[in-house]
Amino acid sequence: MAEAGRIILNTTFLPSLHSLHKTHRKVSYSQPFLHKRHPAIQCSISTSSDTKAAAKVSETVPWGCDIDSVENAEALQKWLSDSGLPPQKMGIQKVEVGERGLVALKNIRKGEMLLFVPPSLVIDADSEWSCPEAGEVLKQYSVPDWPLLATYLISEASFEKSSRWSNYISALPRQPYSLLYWTRAELDTYLEASRIRERAIERITNVTGTYNDLRLRIFSKHPHLFPEEVFNMESFKWSFGILFSRLVRLPSMDERVALVPWADMLNHSCEVETFLDYDKSSKGVVFTTDRPYQPGEQVFISYGRKSNGELLLSYGFVPREGTNPSDSVELFVVSEKI
Repeated sequence: MAEAGRIILNTTFLPSLHSLHKTHRKVSYSQPFLHKRHPAIQCSISTSSDTKAAAKVSETVPWGCDIDSVENAEALQKWLSDSGLPPQKMGIQKVEVGERGLVALKNIRKGEMLLFVPPSLVIDADSEWSCPEAGEVLKQYSVPDWPLLATYLISEASFEKSSRWSNYISALPRQPYSLLYWTRAELDTYLEASRIRERAIERITNVTGTYNDLRLRIFSKHPHLFPEEVFNMESFKWSFGILFSRLVRLPSMDERVALVPWADMLNHSCEVETFLDYDKSSKGVVFTTDRPYQPGEQVFISYGRKSNGELLLSYGFVPREGTNPSDSVELFVVSEKI
């Protein structure tokens, strides 16, 4: 899942020195900072020979699982339960719509509040790094939330079992459904007459530009923290694919963007109008059902009122023909004066 609305990445994520004087937020560096030597940093992430080899010879990352794997998701649920997730009325199963999803284990009423994922199990820009020095470097450069979270995912994945999030990352798809993985020929063939083709190319260009910015401005200066064997274009394609398809914006948490483990196993239905949000009274990420569910039925939420093209762009899927009341087609009309 991902937040509603179109997202444009800014490839020049590091604020220019000229613009710093016009911003109202506190910036953690001034012009001399750009030339200052940083103290030696001892922490470095895992770059085992197996990881290096996998990064070089494979087009997919060496972590995660097959997109329909239930075993890793079951291990995730056990870890979440041991870490504070309350008992659930839903369980992870293979499903017809979405490969895997959350299915009702008990009768669920209309208007019932579900999930209650505590903030301690939510990943956002303030989450603790397995390598704190890497996080500090990115914050010194004022890296925005999206590229920060993309880098965070890769960093935590590289720590494997040493990362607090290892069970979550193991349950993420090794290659998410994403237009980021489409070739230019595929975009030209399958989206020939669609405006989504231009937006997909723009998104791929922005992700590539963001990675190149990070590599040039930060990674190349701290190779012991951000080795190219781990932090490369392929791993960023994966991490941004995860963010586009799973990141949510939580209105009741000051519009904070976050990854919400377990909640992101919920699939989209065009017939459902219920969304994830943070509930201050229960202190958890929840959603309220807009219909009842019987045991064995898949439980859905809405990813937003999006056209088929917008769903394909962010989530990599298109609903069955005729099932999306929000579907639309962009037409360009050229009028000639007579």
